[in-house]
Amino acid sequence: MTHTILHVGIDLAKRKFDVALLNADGKYRSKVFPNTPQGFDLLHDWLSEHDALEAHLCMETTGAYGRDLARFLAYHKLWVSVVNPAQIHAFGKTELVRAKTDKADARLIARYCKTHNPAQWIPPADEVEILQALVQRLDDLLTLQNMENNRLENAELPAVPSIRKILTVVCQEIETIRRQIQEHIDDHPDLHSKKELLLSIPGIGEATIATLLAFLSPFERFVSPKQMVAYAGLNPRIRQSGQWNGKTSIAKTGNSQLRKALYMPAVCAKRFNPVVAVFCERLLARGKCQMQVIVAAMRKLLHIVYGVLKSGRPFSSEIALA
Repeated sequence: MTHTILHVGIDLAKRKFDVALLNADGKYRSKVFPNTPQGFDLLHDWLSEHDALEAHLCMETTGAYGRDLARFLAYHKLWVSVVNPAQIHAFGKTELVRAKTDKADARLIARYCKTHNPAQWIPPADEVEILQALVQRLDDLLTLQNMENNRLENAELPAVPSIRKILTVVCQEIETIRRQIQEHIDDHPDLHSKKELLLSIPGIGEATIATLLAFLSPFERFVSPKQMVAYAGLNPRIRQSGQWNGKTSIAKTGNSQLRKALYMPAVCAKRFNPVVAVFCERLLARGKCQMQVIVAAMRKLLHIVYGVLKSGRPFSSEIALA
């Protein structure tokens, strides 16, 4: 007798989460739990009550709202997938879904899980999760610094001392977090060895490396450079129908921090990385505009990153151009 896998959709909010258990007969059991450790225990008990501890659970990537629940489920050996919300949204369009409630969203996620069988989520190692938090904090501080600098340019005189005081504190915190990031990477052999490999790639510096290590780990989950490019949302979105060709853009459905972190390295690599420079010259000769070339350089850098980490060997232009 074939064992039927049940599917569970979880729609997360700050204070609670809606759960929809899709039975083999196509009917749902729905329940709402508080988004707290006590709520996680109640969910586990509820799944056990309905013989669903071997079910395939699915939830969207919602940052801090869902991180603790995903870790709880993985710790208890439950099969959980964490997917990009854009995928759920696109799936909903195929079903012509009109209802937009937390209960309906949980059911939609359960149906997506059954239809697409997304990959199991593997929680990042503790050192990677700490690095992600540090990199995210640095990004927040740099954004705040940019905002305060913009305010300073247009501020009335009485506001200037306050803005300068804030900028002083922010600059100090930026330097502190940067130091903590590098010390954290150097204190962990696996992160440190990958950092040394990535430093061999012209155009990529320590700030970019921290972001790559934070959001590409575990690296082993990528089976090809194209998969890594798609994860960063840098794969092209082709728009074509019959004789009509629309403007091609990047998908932007991946990790936005990776895209942001790769922009300036691509600009730099376009000049100083021999492999990327030749690649960009070829694109310019074909009539591509500067922005198209830079985005292509970002993709090329990720291909190089994949090759260096996969091989465990430093960058070599001779090998890359061969």
